[in-house]
Amino acid sequence: MDEVEVVVAHSERATLRVGDVFLKVDADQARTDVEVEAMSLAPVPTPEVLWRRPPALAIAALPGTTLGRLGGPSAGSSAAWAAAGAAIRTLHDAPAPPWPGRAGRSTVALAAELDAACASLVTNGLLPADLVTHNRRVAEAALRPWTPVFTHGDLQIAHVFVDGDEVTGIIDWSEAGQGDALYDLATFTLGHEEHLDDVLAGYGTDIDLGVIRAWWSLRSLLAVRWLIEHGFDPFAPGCEVDVLRSRM
Repeated sequence: MDEVEVVVAHSERATLRVGDVFLKVDADQARTDVEVEAMSLAPVPTPEVLWRRPPALAIAALPGTTLGRLGGPSAGSSAAWAAAGAAIRTLHDAPAPPWPGRAGRSTVALAAELDAACASLVTNGLLPADLVTHNRRVAEAALRPWTPVFTHGDLQIAHVFVDGDEVTGIIDWSEAGQGDALYDLATFTLGHEEHLDDVLAGYGTDIDLGVIRAWWSLRSLLAVRWLIEHGFDPFAPGCEVDVLRSRM
């Protein structure tokens, strides 16, 4: 029997790898419903669904490797990053699914969530007040009208696989749905600003860089407490707290 590798595990979900099979166990079956439906609709390469027996979903491994991870070194050529940008554009140009995704929260709800998160970060002494206040001002630019597109909703670089300069697949679609295109682009380049130009070259249209930077601040501010509570370290080099510091 192949060794069982724990890819990620926390109180909400866990992903295990056994050989060429990933086994995902999710406490919320609605997320799995979204993942399966989104993969069937997405016009980009996605993993093959092998079987589903709630609460478990088995999917096939993708060829190639990821472009890296937040807090770690990035891999891949400029052409590979541009290919990822082109794949993201293909997704955003496709007909959007009928449901809202993680990237589709209303600006009113998002502003309220952001204000509560900022207050908690300062009150609980997790981050300095000036760091939070400055990034809250930066984040304001993301709270603007946008046209809904087909978004992945959790497009971390660890979720995009490439082989050479070709995108072989995108994984983890449980947050997919209608949303803000720049949320996906900002999530993909979070902590790897040096590859933003390559990604946008592949994406192929003018982008408001101020909004991308705003999403970097907003996403990081919202993530810090959740990460700590679920056993992750946003203070690790290159991770969310460093992203916030880079905006100062």
